[in-house]
Amino acid sequence: MKMPELKRKYTEEVAPALLKDFGWSNSMMVPKLQKIVLNMGLGEAVQDPKIIDIGVYTLTRITGQKPVVTRAKKSISTFKLREGLPIGCSVTLRGNRMFEFMERLVHFSLPRMRDFNGLSKKSFDGHGNYNFGLKDQLIFPEIDFDKIDRLKGMNITFVSSTSDDKEAEALLRGLGLPLKE
Repeated sequence: MKMPELKRKYTEEVAPALLKDFGWSNSMMVPKLQKIVLNMGLGEAVQDPKIIDIGVYTLTRITGQKPVVTRAKKSISTFKLREGLPIGCSVTLRGNRMFEFMERLVHFSLPRMRDFNGLSKKSFDGHGNYNFGLKDQLIFPEIDFDKIDRLKGMNITFVSSTSDDKEAEALLRGLGLPLKE
């Protein structure tokens, strides 16, 4: 299996640059991207269960991996929600699939967003993880427009091995994620 270009860039360019910039003595101190999690909350699936199928189709096409259907943990009568009803789907990407997805996201999908000027730097969580949301899934070229009847957003989380936001920001910038200045 061929190594993804972004993974090669990390090992040959980004990791040595981070090692030099932060003055670490050991290469094991360099942060790594551990996983990328894509999550779609589909609360309307309580009334229309076919929405779950659209979410599963969308995440499968985008990631190449079948998502896990998430279910309600508690019953909430105000929302007509019963325990165990499907209300979303989620995919966790690791290894080569993670790097391939990030490469497609940075080079093809994010530039397709209307009036895109970069992602906000305020979305770091204080533990080295970065979260952002997308309002519609049609920015991904893998999705067939005819099979989507409703626009659904999703949350994307980049989980790094560091607990410092500055180090995580330097890692994501090095990998090409377009963050605003």
